Amino acid sequence: MAHPKRKISKTRRDKRRTHYKAVAPTLATDPTTGEMHLYHRAHWHEGKLYYKGQVLIDKTEEAEV
Repeated sequence: MAHPKRKISKTRRDKRRTHYKAVAPTLATDPTTGEMHLYHRAHWHEGKLYYKGQVLIDKTEEAEV
């Protein structure tokens, strides 16, 4: 089993951990609907699935049929 020969100081430990950060997700505004959504993700708005401003799935048409 691995066992350290010397104690690692708090400063040295914290230097190693500087890269672990909480980052807020990057949001984009859809040009058609004006809705905020995650980048490179499709999103629902009023029964329609949008991606890059285009409708992929329209649930309102299926409900009317």
